Amino acid sequence: MPRLSEVITALDALWPPERAEQWDAVGTVCGDPEAPVSRVLFAVDPVQEVADEAVRLGADLLVTHHPLYLRGTTTVAAGHFKGRVVHTLIKNDIGLHVAHTNADTADPGVSDALAGALGLRVLRPLVPDPGDPAGRRGLGRVCELDRPETLAAFAARAAQRLPATAQGVRVAGDPDAQVRTVAVSGGSGDSLFDRVRAAGVDAFLTADLRHHPASEAVQQSPLGLVDAAHWATEWPWCELAAAQLDEISDRHGWDLRVHVSNTVTDPWSAHHDSTGAPN
Repeated sequence: MPRLSEVITALDALWPPERAEQWDAVGTVCGDPEAPVSRVLFAVDPVQEVADEAVRLGADLLVTHHPLYLRGTTTVAAGHFKGRVVHTLIKNDIGLHVAHTNADTADPGVSDALAGALGLRVLRPLVPDPGDPAGRRGLGRVCELDRPETLAAFAARAAQRLPATAQGVRVAGDPDAQVRTVAVSGGSGDSLFDRVRAAGVDAFLTADLRHHPASEAVQQSPLGLVDAAHWATEWPWCELAAAQLDEISDRHGWDLRVHVSNTVTDPWSAHHDSTGAPN
């Protein structure tokens, strides 16, 4: 049975912390380096529901994509919800490790997992990592469908293949437009519109699209937009990451039990179609 420090070393080899953005907070949040690890849980968000799931599962390590303390803190007191998460994990001898932007740009990374969930063929990174001479790492991915389909059909594909959320999938653009090439970016992606336009793709699938950037994007070009829930676009990475750790465990003879959380931690809990007064 490996020690926590050994498992963390393996995870850092997959997602080197030095490749995270400077503003990010990745790495180990809590956990005894000498503690034995037999069961690992992967999840998107380090929220109380997931911490409680880790306890029920008997996990020794929780690995999340989103940081618990992105902007730092001066306290882990249990009077705050983040402190309660830390207390829950430490009381139950569960470590917490975060792989965020270092997993976004990895090869394979968050957007590779998103493309895989949608059945897309990855061609190249949308924003290549200049430190990767092979040209495989970077933010987002430019992808291709096996055969063209309408924007409406592509959006339906996303709605069927990504985890269900209250938001569902929103679409902007001509629903009958033909889509063959697609840019994808797990998580918030409207800062990437210039890169998406430069890539010359037919559609862009991401999350958290705001009104003004989306409006300007569809006014400037026939680009189709598909906006899914943030959590849904990043959850496929958990399955990819779990498979990667499974392979490492088999190679080292660790016999780890690796799990993926199915707890929906998207913050939006309901959706109502607009039925207000006509314009």
